[in-house]
Amino acid sequence: MPVTPNAQHKKKPFWKWLSVLGPGLTTGAADDDPSGIATYSQTGAQFGYGQLWTALYMLPFMTAVQEACARVGLVTGKGIAAVVKENYNKWVLYIVVGIVVVANVINIGADIGAMASAAQLLIPLPFVLLTLVFTIGILLLEVFTNYKVYSKILKWLALALLAYPITVFIIHQDWPTVLRASVVPHVEFSFAFLFIITGVFGTTITPYMFFWEASQEVEEEHEKHLIKKGKPVISWKNIHTMRQDNTAGMLISEFTTWCILLVGATVLHNSGVKDIKTSADAARALEPLVHTFPNAGYLAKLIFSVGIIGLGLLAVPVLSGSAAYAVAEAFDWKASLNLKFRKAKGFYLIIIIATVIGLGINFIGIDPVKALVYTAVLNGVAAVPLLFLIVKISASDAIMGEYKSGWLSKTLLWITFVVMGAAAVALFFTI
Repeated sequence: MPVTPNAQHKKKPFWKWLSVLGPGLTTGAADDDPSGIATYSQTGAQFGYGQLWTALYMLPFMTAVQEACARVGLVTGKGIAAVVKENYNKWVLYIVVGIVVVANVINIGADIGAMASAAQLLIPLPFVLLTLVFTIGILLLEVFTNYKVYSKILKWLALALLAYPITVFIIHQDWPTVLRASVVPHVEFSFAFLFIITGVFGTTITPYMFFWEASQEVEEEHEKHLIKKGKPVISWKNIHTMRQDNTAGMLISEFTTWCILLVGATVLHNSGVKDIKTSADAARALEPLVHTFPNAGYLAKLIFSVGIIGLGLLAVPVLSGSAAYAVAEAFDWKASLNLKFRKAKGFYLIIIIATVIGLGINFIGIDPVKALVYTAVLNGVAAVPLLFLIVKISASDAIMGEYKSGWLSKTLLWITFVVMGAAAVALFFTI
């Protein structure tokens, strides 16, 4: 049946909106990486609905932080590390780059371990062999695929997040209780509560996202030929398009976070599972999705494993890539996923080295599931000094000109800095 002009007209707004999705969507999806899934699942299992409110309350702050980072990249045509290098003392640069590289390498190791552990639920192969297979596959994908193809692959991998929202709406929920817990904050001043909520903060507002989204905006500018004589030629239209992409990505990310927390609370906590020790324990959260099918336990493991592996394939390149952008910008190396290996050897070598060191972390006897949660807590602490710097850069008239942060952006950014700083300090005081 031929499509009428009217029908074509109706389709255009949706496809136009879909076409603006890029760095914001990819960054938001990468935020719900294996570390995020493990942390949110553990939170739901341990505290039930007690931290469900964090998804709603963190949304505006997460959106503001990522919008500021994306805006810095879009306005300056440079990544975060390059902007720091141009405007601050070299020791500030080294500290910033050091924080993101160390945090990312540990996160890479935890994610690779989680992917291998999840794959073992389906394939009876040695853990070491699976970590090697995933590491080699990710490196081949990241180093030898051009940016245009690679960015499309990352968008499709984001679909792996759908398992949790589907599960939420097929489980019987006490919706009045759920909605109340989603809106009314619940806080406990105990080490266990503050430890896991720092992890929730850290895996939601996390250092690698700051660097990745800023650098990807620069990649997009090069792709669209918006950089002339080394400077971006943009308008408020470009800023508005970026904000649409960023807001969509963060909304999807936080809705998924809420779903993972809720599934963990409803399926695991309410059935007496308070501590997730293995990937199989975490996979049980998805059993209601397939409970009417034969071999429901295996199907739950399959769906969980596909999600963990798919999001790991998305997140590990983001982690190594953001570390590589930071180091390359610090030393004035060429840095772009659009460039071939021979034209950006330093950039790609950092990607390879960060990934291989992350792989090595799995061979020192760390439990893969616990490593994911501890990595999230580390990110929560590491993000605090970086947030301070982002607040200052994004509000600088000298750096950002007419596109500097307005009062709303500055307010949200300062609140984020104070809250995450307070959570980190309170955690140390309760140790």
